[in-house]
Formats: sequence, structure tokens, C-alpha cells
Amino acid sequence: MAGAPLEQQGVVYSVLSALLEYPDQALIDAMPQARALLRAERALPDAARGGLERFFDYCADRDLYTLQENYVALFDRGRATSLHLFEHVHGESRDRGQAMVDLTQMYEQHGLYLDARELPDYLPVFLEYLSRLPARQARELLAETGDILKSIAAELGKRGSCYGLVIGALLPLAGLGAAEKPAALQGDDAHVVPSADDYRALDAAYADEPVRFMGAPAPAEEPMHFHERRPAAGRRP
Repeated sequence: MAGAPLEQQGVVYSVLSALLEYPDQALIDAMPQARALLRAERALPDAARGGLERFFDYCADRDLYTLQENYVALFDRGRATSLHLFEHVHGESRDRGQAMVDLTQMYEQHGLYLDARELPDYLPVFLEYLSRLPARQARELLAETGDILKSIAAELGKRGSCYGLVIGALLPLAGLGAAEKPAALQGDDAHVVPSADDYRALDAAYADEPVRFMGAPAPAEEPMHFHERRPAAGRRP
């Protein structure tokens, strides 16, 4: 990341933000441009760019309905892979409310205003915010989410999901090294997604070890919080 032009760095965050959104036709249409931008991005190590190529291939090989079904199955059925960052910190705790307000105000100070359907802890929204910051500040703030990103990438890797490669590409941008290589990349067609019992077990594991974010102390010591999560599949209507 160091040495790359600020505008270019902002574009990388914006592109990765878009790739983590609920897929629609506009995103599919923009995939060739996104692929070209990230393929040429030297802030990303070769392994990260190679992983993103596999993600683009995964998207190209599936119809939009399948991509949408996979997205919902991965990200809207359990905390372990949720793209709502504070869900990994506080779950459904009422403590999330004030932190949501604080984060929204921080966004607005940099000209990012959310509509009623958008929650500030949604990872694509957070990445869009980072795209507006000076390079060093964005890198440092992204690094504070490192434990969460590693946890999500690891869970997606266990499920053979190509989305783990997108999350993993964020780690070197934060100076956190590379993500673990998925054990067996299968795409993430709905049949490879764990059952409801698997999700309950994963959620129980997360309840035992909450993750810190944005310099927050452990949950028992007044951590930063996020609000209730948005409807299924993030920012889609």
C-alpha cells in the first residue's frame, strides 16, 4: 500500500467494497472493469491478486440467481460469516447502539451519509468510508478490524467459499500479511453451506471469544458497539 497514489488506494477499497455487496446485475456488468483494476493493483501481493482472479472466475461461471442464493446462504445465516463487524464483537447485545451512532457520525464527518437501509457496521460501507481517508489513516483503521477479518476469512475458507479470497485480500492492505489458504476451494454454491446446527455451533464459539474492534476494550469494559443488523443480504432493498 505504501507508495501507491492516494486516489488509487481509494479505488481499491471501493472495488473490494462492491465485490462484497449483495450481487445484482449492475455489479455483474462492472466485473470486467473491476477485474482489470485489481489485476493491475500493485498494492496487492501476487497471492491476493491470484485469489481475486479465482473469485471473478467463480462469478463469471454462475448466473445471477445462483450468486444471490449463495450470498444469502453464506452471509445471512449465522454470525461466523456475518459482514456486520460489530456482530462479531457484541452479537445482539444492546451495547451496539451507541457505537452505531458514533460510527455514523464519523462517516458523516467525511461526507458519507447513509440512507435508512444502511447500517454503518456493514463491511462494504466501512470500506467505502476507508476509500475517503488518507492512506495511512485508512490502513490503520482497517488494521483494527484485523481479527474480525481473519475470523471471517477463515470460516469462509473452511466452507470452500471464494468470498474468503476477497476478505483475505484486505489483510495485506492492512499490513497484516496474507490470509490462510482455503483448504478446498469449491466456490460457494448453496449445497456446501453448513446446516442450521453448524451455524448454531459457530455462533456459540463466537459468544465465547468476542473480537475487539477500533481500539475497544473487551465487552465487559465498555466496548464500541454496533446496532441491530440490516435485513438479510446487507444493502439490497
